[in-house]
Amino acid sequence: MPKKTKKALEVWPGRRLCAPLVRIMGIALEQAVKRVADLVAALCLITLLSPIMALVGLIIRVSSPGPVLFRHRRMGKNGEPFYMFKFRTMVDGADCMGPEVTIESDSRITKVGKFLRKAKLDELPQLFNVVRGDMSLVGPRPQSLSYIPFYPKDDLDVILSVRPGITGPTQLWLRDEERLLAKQDNPLDFYTNDLLPLKIASDVAYVYGRTLPYDLGVLIKTATALFVHRPVEIRVPLPASSAQQAETKTQPASRAA
Repeated sequence: MPKKTKKALEVWPGRRLCAPLVRIMGIALEQAVKRVADLVAALCLITLLSPIMALVGLIIRVSSPGPVLFRHRRMGKNGEPFYMFKFRTMVDGADCMGPEVTIESDSRITKVGKFLRKAKLDELPQLFNVVRGDMSLVGPRPQSLSYIPFYPKDDLDVILSVRPGITGPTQLWLRDEERLLAKQDNPLDFYTNDLLPLKIASDVAYVYGRTLPYDLGVLIKTATALFVHRPVEIRVPLPASSAQQAETKTQPASRAA
């Protein structure tokens, strides 16, 4: 390249705008690809798992009074609330009978619900949330509206910039959360003061570091965790202090798995 041309490019005012524009276009393309992949995968999984979901629905219907599905309002992308679907695992009206935080030995959980929660089958209806565009297969766990005030505003803005996910690094890392909460003297205080800040830090780290290959790895680890009862190694780029706290607070759950 001639020296004059090279020098002209270096001082061209639009040069400073090109790099951010390219990054924005790259992010938009990645989000579009992820949405298409989510939609195709969710539709395939719904087709493949429809007999299992029908059987689960029938068992819930005949085993306890109440609806088959449970709907709960969660915070979605860009701060838009949506109804997240799950198979009902508690007695009808359980949300009015106790706190939102659920521990492993919660008396509101039905016998069938205990198995569904352990096998994570209660999460299957969220595939329809993915089809609707409320959720992604991989992303931060959608939080209950009542806990949103506990989020620092900057962190909340980051987390709500993407669709929440059925699974994700935080969900894998704390997949035995109910068992961990059951070991605490005050599960509600422990969740709010100790566990929630770590979940926020983990979700923020995921949003900043997410890539399509990383999401694929999370899906593979999720499938592995469903069939292999052992600790799942998942890398979340937490700050050193937060990572040390997380390791300390989740150690009992990891051993139990």
